[in-house]
Amino acid sequence: MRLIHSDQSTKLAIVGFGLIGQRHAEAIRVSPQVELTAVVEPENSASRSAVDPSVSIFTDIAQMLELAKPDGVIIASPTKLHVMHSQRCVEAGIPALIEKPISDDLAAARQLTQDAAQVGVPLLVGHHRRFNPIIKRAHDLIKSGEVGDIRAINSTCWFYKPDYYFDNASWRKKKGAGPVSVNLIHDIDLMRHFCGEVVAVQAQFASARRGYENEDLASAILRFASGAIGTVSVSDSIVSPWSWEFTSDENPAYPSTQQSTYFIGGSEGSISLPDLHVWRHEGGFDWWNPMGSERAPTVNSDPLINQIIHFRRVILGEEEPLVSGAEGTKSLEVIDAIQRAAVTHQLVQLDGGHESTEIEDELPLTEVINGSE
Repeated sequence: MRLIHSDQSTKLAIVGFGLIGQRHAEAIRVSPQVELTAVVEPENSASRSAVDPSVSIFTDIAQMLELAKPDGVIIASPTKLHVMHSQRCVEAGIPALIEKPISDDLAAARQLTQDAAQVGVPLLVGHHRRFNPIIKRAHDLIKSGEVGDIRAINSTCWFYKPDYYFDNASWRKKKGAGPVSVNLIHDIDLMRHFCGEVVAVQAQFASARRGYENEDLASAILRFASGAIGTVSVSDSIVSPWSWEFTSDENPAYPSTQQSTYFIGGSEGSISLPDLHVWRHEGGFDWWNPMGSERAPTVNSDPLINQIIHFRRVILGEEEPLVSGAEGTKSLEVIDAIQRAAVTHQLVQLDGGHESTEIEDELPLTEVINGSE
């Protein structure tokens, strides 16, 4: 890894200049002590009008690494190319911020993180929601015991992607590019962030109504090591106001619906997000007692900018990655387990990062109700 001084501007490059690559470029533009010096667009479709004239454009990552010599690289290429592009950075000794998911191939993700650890190159996975002050506040409330023991968490991720979203990038129609990998990975990462590690998964997929290779609707039940149970539903073919994009005001490109999309249930209270309302009974834990809520205060800031600032500190060696390559791989393991469970219609257990598939003995409904499970 190159040594740079903290008072110097940190030179960053972006590989892949699509929607998220351009958002990273804007975050770099307004962030202190970082500058975008190079863009790699493998298909040579990076429009000069979309890139600052001072930024060099390359079609090959190896050539960019050799000539531009960035201090850090943001991998925003299609998911199938993440590992290949990240491996080039690891071989060059350059820290990488890899857009989520870290890969569409679990084995490849594990190998990448192992290779990076062996040579001491830090990887930061772009689960930018963890950099949102709303998420940080909720995490602090949970860890402080403000709502007691977390018993359940529910996430809804429903929205409708237009046809041109898929027509403009054909890889979005392929297997592995459906909402489970592209969108649900965000929610799984936050559910793990709030509740800890997932130990078992059950799931169902629905075939895409558009006729593409990937799914467009899925639901899953997650069992956490803590004993909590999570439920999650995702679809890119449902018209609804309930998704993080519509409710968080993170990205002004999405209309705000002023709704909530995460519900976290504790033994002493519950939290809804992103409105950050904490709900409790008045006068004791009793469903006959009235309930009241109060909003936990936060100071808003752009999570993508926060992530860029953190990435610079990771490059300088001042901070460890908030979402390391290993951490990003753990979320991918849950996604992989959801995909396995949906295909096999079986319970998939996660044990130390390795999945096994098995069917538990079914109990009669009356025995389950009577607590004999």
